[in-house]
Order: sequence, then structure tokens, then C-alpha cells
Amino acid sequence: MSDVTVDIELLRSEIEKTYTEVSTEPAKDFIFPTGRSWAEDLGYPQPELSRVPEATVESFAGVANPYSLGRIEESASVLDLGCGAGTDLLIAAQMVGSSGRVVGVDMTKSMLERACSSAAEMGLSNVELHESLIESLPVPDASIDVVISNGVIDLVPDKDAVFDEIDRVLRPGGRLQIADVVIHTEVSEDARDRIDLWTG
Repeated sequence: MSDVTVDIELLRSEIEKTYTEVSTEPAKDFIFPTGRSWAEDLGYPQPELSRVPEATVESFAGVANPYSLGRIEESASVLDLGCGAGTDLLIAAQMVGSSGRVVGVDMTKSMLERACSSAAEMGLSNVELHESLIESLPVPDASIDVVISNGVIDLVPDKDAVFDEIDRVLRPGGRLQIADVVIHTEVSEDARDRIDLWTG
């Protein structure tokens, strides 16, 4: 683990609070962009995005478009780290079709409830959801073809643990399609310990 000294439990609590608000009050102004118009601005794939229920896509809070790295093949097994309300998850579920499988993991119960409800509304039977941390995945070894994630890994102090888990669950030849925030300069110790900078 890195030398981050932030209070991990407090950080998780604040992240959960923020993203619960995103899922329950999507019209609220956040310090990051959200919603369908944001996903469209990012060039999300159509017609898949248009089929995602409004309740889910209005809670979309991604930082970029992991599908700009390519479509996911039919029949693939996909893992969405920090699936949130399910926009990326439900797009992947459409791409892989009924012969594929999509697993979503998130620590925020209200987000998972939204994703579950939208998957049911879309009639998708290839979606599996787990309330869990992405540092400890409830997924068997070498069982995933593609790992996707959007703006979540940057929220986790122990990134080594996340990438160890990705390595564990990916099949040989599997791939990552990750969109995230990357900082190219050293972050001060004071900034690393500020919860508000982690959560926003």
C-alpha cells in the first residue's frame, strides 16, 4: 500500500455519502458532471446508451468513456469495478448479449439498487451485482475477459490491491477498459490527507 495516511473508513463513508446523493438526488449540482447529456458529450455508444433507463443514466458520474477503447465482444464475461447506478454495466450487458455475463461491484447500496432495477426494466438476465469493495472482489480467479471501470480506482488509496485483484480475476489474454483521473505531478501530503479532494 502507498504511504497515504488518510482515514480509510472516513474516506469510504464520505464516498458512499456522495454517491448515494448522486443516485437518490441526480438533479442536484455536484462538483463533477453527471447525467445523460454528460454521457452523450463523452461519446457513449448508441443505440446502447439510448436504451439505458433514465433512472440509471441520470446518476451517471463517469470521468470519460471506456468504450472509446473498443466495443466488447458478444459472449464475453465483463467485470465493472464501481458500477454505480449501472450505465457502463448495462451498456456492456447489451454488447455481450444473452450468451455473455456482466458482473457489477459497488460499495454503495443505493447505486446497486438502481442498477438492479434498471437491469430488470431492460429484461437483462445476464447481470450479476455484488455489494463489495473493489480491493477484495467476490469473483473467481481467471473468470473475466474484460474489466471496465470509470472514475472509481482514483477513489481508492490502495491501488496496488485493486490491480492485484484485476490481475487475479482476468483470464489470460483478458483486457482492461478503464477511464479514470490521472495526476501527473506529485500530490502534497496535506492534499493526500484531505477527504474532500478524494471524494470530488
